[in-house]
Amino acid sequence: MADEKGGSVRFYKCSCFTTDNIFLEDYKLHVRFASEQQFRQDYEQISQEVERRQRLDVTSAERTAAVQQVYRPLHPHLYRLKESFLAPQFRQLVDFCRGSEVSEEALKTLMEEEAERVYRLPVFERSFCAELLEELEHFEQSDAPKGRPNTMNHYGILLDELGFDEGFITPLRELYLRPVASLLYPDCGGRCLDSHKAFVVKYDMKEDLDLSYHYDNAEVTLNVCLGKVFTEGGLYFGDMKQVPVSEAECTEVTQRLGEGLLHRGQHMHGALPISSGQRWNLIVWMRSSRQRNRLCPMCNCRPTLLQAHGFADGFTQQESHSTPCLLT
Repeated sequence: MADEKGGSVRFYKCSCFTTDNIFLEDYKLHVRFASEQQFRQDYEQISQEVERRQRLDVTSAERTAAVQQVYRPLHPHLYRLKESFLAPQFRQLVDFCRGSEVSEEALKTLMEEEAERVYRLPVFERSFCAELLEELEHFEQSDAPKGRPNTMNHYGILLDELGFDEGFITPLRELYLRPVASLLYPDCGGRCLDSHKAFVVKYDMKEDLDLSYHYDNAEVTLNVCLGKVFTEGGLYFGDMKQVPVSEAECTEVTQRLGEGLLHRGQHMHGALPISSGQRWNLIVWMRSSRQRNRLCPMCNCRPTLLQAHGFADGFTQQESHSTPCLLT
């Protein structure tokens, strides 16, 4: 090439052209690859997370066995669900849903719709929330091993490992939450919720403050505020996961002690930072094998199944008949 004076000019490219901003079409991701060693170091965390997930059933079973052996509950009576734990308005709401003439529109008149198909409902009595927090803190202070909910929440407790699944969460889902979800979310498996994953998350000024925008591995999610005293830290809801974040309008929703927010699992949402205090939330991811056996909600493909422990991720090899769908 010639310059303005007629001389010869050679043009170059930066060496980063061969190493940086390499776009992987299958993953929609830009990466850097200067050497195999550099690449392995940069993405070692991914490799570690894959290995953790592959061993999850084994490590969870080991922790569960250890908890049963060494942990002595502070409030043993909490581990079996009693109606006295539930807010009277919630029990009335569930009774209404069990009625023969009930309709979705009639049900909506009894609930607050905080964002599109996000419903607020009273769930637990305040006295129960206080006792449950005492139990959770007692467990945190014990020497028993503790599994954390997921890679986004670094502080919290897996309730199945603590022993709450069979006597508490399962009847809560089957007897109380499923009748409500069957009316509100029939299009996304609400009538056939046959498994779950339940955990508590904790937000504290010296720990996790907030939670990034995400969707859940669930068909329907219940999120209940257990306390304690905190300021700000509301939830915000955008659109369904198929809608680009740039096109979504978010709605902020406050959290109130003992009250739950019921929403579709694929509804994008997050938690704003608390500005003081400490907050605990009980999360129940409810799943429908009839829904997810057709399409995995996390990869949007027909699932390839791996053997797993307990409810696992809610898939079955055939349609689940152990919990028949509710007819409305």
